[in-house]
Amino acid sequence: MGEAAAAAEEDDLLLKKFFTEVSEVERDNEVVRILSCFKLNPFEYLNLPFSASPEDVRKQYRKLSLLVHPDKCKHPQAKEAFGALAKAQQLLLDSQEKDYILSQVTAAQEELLMKWKKQLKKDTASKIKSLVDEKFEEQYVKSDEFQQQLKLKVRQLLTDQEWRRRKMAMRISEEEGRLKKDEEEQKEMWKKKREHEEQWEGTRENRVSSWRDFMKSGKKAKKGELRPPKLKTEDPNKSYVQRPVKRG
Repeated sequence: MGEAAAAAEEDDLLLKKFFTEVSEVERDNEVVRILSCFKLNPFEYLNLPFSASPEDVRKQYRKLSLLVHPDKCKHPQAKEAFGALAKAQQLLLDSQEKDYILSQVTAAQEELLMKWKKQLKKDTASKIKSLVDEKFEEQYVKSDEFQQQLKLKVRQLLTDQEWRRRKMAMRISEEEGRLKKDEEEQKEMWKKKREHEEQWEGTRENRVSSWRDFMKSGKKAKKGELRPPKLKTEDPNKSYVQRPVKRG
């Protein structure tokens, strides 16, 4: 426990010394770097390799957040950069989010290595060297060239995945909107039907009373009252009317 505390204290002293030597220009440059990072890759914000541990994430966040802290950095977008670092740390300390990003890194690395091995077959000298040197592939993976290609490939895969996610979210939103509209139309239809039934039931007594009065008096119904249907007279000139048959 004492050794850990001593190590932490030593780190604090080194960090304080570092910040006393940092100029305002360097702080501004770091703000610019952070804001120009690829938004879907938190490793870029913290300037960390994909192999970084949770402890590496915490240390790097502490260092960079102090560097661009709005109270110490005069850059007008320091607050924005500070917030981006905080979000990056949160994502990388979330095991689910980190595993998702690392799965894209693995996919990108496999794709790049497959492409590299195909090119290797065309280069006899490199092919022989890869057979002789067991660490040939490992050295290539660690090279700056490969790491830069990996960084760009990860950007591409993360962008593709984000685009698919947004398209799916858009479709879900459209479907939910359609279902909601159908539900509202259905409710409106039932509402009108109930209102019509209530209105019809409300005039029932008037209708029955009018019919009874008509049947009793035999007179023409008053205005507003229901009248009995008129009987159609037979027309001998129309084919659908059956004429009476004379009986002898």
